[in-house]
Amino acid sequence: MFKIIEFFKEQWHHRHLIWKLSIYNIKSQYANHYLGAFWNILQPLLQVAIYYLVFGLGLRGDRADVEGLPFIVYLISGLFPWLFIQQGINSASNAIQGQLSLVTKMKFPASVLLSTSILNALFNLLLVTSIVVGISLWNGYSEPIHYLGLLYFIFASCALIFGISLIMSSLVIIIRDMKNILQNIIRMFFFMTPIFWSLTEANEILQTMASLNPFAYLLMNYRNAMVFDAAPLYGGMSDHLYFWTLTVILIYIGVHIHYRFKNKLVDYL
Repeated sequence: MFKIIEFFKEQWHHRHLIWKLSIYNIKSQYANHYLGAFWNILQPLLQVAIYYLVFGLGLRGDRADVEGLPFIVYLISGLFPWLFIQQGINSASNAIQGQLSLVTKMKFPASVLLSTSILNALFNLLLVTSIVVGISLWNGYSEPIHYLGLLYFIFASCALIFGISLIMSSLVIIIRDMKNILQNIIRMFFFMTPIFWSLTEANEILQTMASLNPFAYLLMNYRNAMVFDAAPLYGGMSDHLYFWTLTVILIYIGVHIHYRFKNKLVDYL
């Protein structure tokens, strides 16, 4: 427990550095592109268009509505938070490896790189969420007070991403195959998570898998906050306990792995 407290104290102590690095990364990412930061919105919209053509117009046919929502609204309310989670895990898990020379040659807190990557992903989430808010307000899908559930989604998502990336950021350096394994696991969870399919329409096997899937819990909380006219939070007490128990365990394991190997990672190159 002491190491967990030390880890989060380290993030708070370097909060200004994290902010400055995030702003720098955002400015430099598309510095030589004509459209610049607009790509942060354009890329998710292009993915929405592709999935809508395939899963909306192609596979669903005449079944336009999902749980009382147009399929396109249901799709973006699942795909946008998923892209945030996916980007956060991928970028944070590879953050230390990508800046390993900086970490090993300077007195630089490696964990700051994870926070910077997650913060960059959060900026992108807030941009595309503004689209969801506009659609929701225009059509009256959700009570404005429910939008406060977005704060819970962000907090819970960042906690889970931290837990996973703390483990993977060391393992991708120690075991080179872990990067490919991580990519395949994320791809598998993409189809196991109710992004473009409905929990109420799924068979019992998918519903059981979704109940054990922490990403499904997060996405449904996002939908409850943004487009569903239901309680601000998704699930019952057992769902909350399961998610947070799993998340705390991942953070506990991740922090111990991070501090055990953070000064030895250069030896595995």
